[in-house]
Order: sequence, then C-alpha cells, then structure tokens
Amino acid sequence: MSDRLTGPAFELRDVGRRYKEGDGYLTVLRGVDLTLNPGEVVALVGPSGSGKSTLLHIAGLLDKPDRGEVLISGKACGALDSDQRTMLRRTAVGFVYQFHHLLPEFTAIENVMMPLRIGAVKDDIARKRAHAALDRLGLAERIKHRPSELSGGEQQRVAIARAVVNEPNILLADEPTGNLDPDTSDVVFNELVDLARTQGLSALIATHDMDLASRMDRKVVMAGGRLREA
Repeated sequence: MSDRLTGPAFELRDVGRRYKEGDGYLTVLRGVDLTLNPGEVVALVGPSGSGKSTLLHIAGLLDKPDRGEVLISGKACGALDSDQRTMLRRTAVGFVYQFHHLLPEFTAIENVMMPLRIGAVKDDIARKRAHAALDRLGLAERIKHRPSELSGGEQQRVAIARAVVNEPNILLADEPTGNLDPDTSDVVFNELVDLARTQGLSALIATHDMDLASRMDRKVVMAGGRLREA
C-alpha cells in the first residue's frame, strides 16, 4: 500500500476545462478547488451534464485541465509526461464506473488480477492479492465465474475489487451503483464505503442518489461549472 500522508491525499487547484464546440467553446469547469484528506469519503453530486465526469477524469489523470493543477499525495501532476501520468494512475488511483467493464472472456479473479499483471507483479502474488480483494467483498466462492455468470451486484463488486487490488491512495467512482436496483445498490454502496474506510482510501464518489450521498463524510455540489460545499 502506498504511504499515507498527514496532509491532503488529493487536491484540485483552480482547475478549468473547456471543449471545442462548433465555432466556440463549451466551458465545463470554471476554477474548481477541492481537497480530500486521507480516509475521507466525499459525495460528488449535481445534475446530469454539470461536469462531474469531467472532474473525475481530470482527478484521475485521464484528462488534462486547461488551467490549474492536480496534486496527488502532494505531487503536482501538470508537468508529468504521459508515461509518468500512467504510472501514477496505476499505483495511486482506483476507478469504479457505472458499468463494470469486466472482460467477458476472463473469470472474476482473472479480471481482478489484470492491473497487477500490467504492473508486472508475479502471477502467484497477483492471484493471492486478487483472491484477498474478492474475499473482502464476499466473492470467495465466485472467483472462477465469468461476468455472464454473475449477478449485476456481483459484477460491480468484482469491478470494485479490481479498482483497489493495487492498494491505491485514492478511489474515484462515477455513479458506481447507478446501474443496479435499489436493494443491490444499497449493499454495493455499503461495501464500497466500508472498503474505502477500512483501507484508509480517500474516495470521491459521484452519485445522483441523495440518500447514499448523505451517508458519506461530506458532500460537494457541481453546478454551473463550479464546485461548492453542500
């Protein structure tokens, strides 16, 4: 697991992002500031199209801001080259999306092992760590099942295990329960938050579900390209 810090685990400083649209530009983020402390679970809420996904992509180094800075574990990321950004993303950041994006031809444990294999972790160590991640989410008996043999909730829990198997400092989730029925959503959400708190992750979770948002440490609201505390 990466070293935990006493200072912020993650920061956005005056982040702006706009996209070319016809003859002009569509401004999505307008000087966004955000700080996540170690072990803090924060809800990101706001209407569809408000920029939540754009913010998460920038936070996870999948996209670059037009202005401002992203800091992960105190490290400014703006000047990093593509390889450095990829390495930091692999080691420090875990992602969970609304759709699980599991590889259908691989079993649950093989899907969870994938980030470790990409990171050149030895196969026996990768398998042991993947098994432990799945076991924490109650899937020890399902490790040999392919995605098509798993329920929607099980598929999403496999995706969560894959996101945390590298033991990141930061977990980013974009509507992680948005594709599930209410009962399953509740179970998966509780497991996700419990896992984040148990592992001391700093988590930023986008959701439309205000009940789920109310169970997190605090809420931030995206509207008009700006972010404010709820």
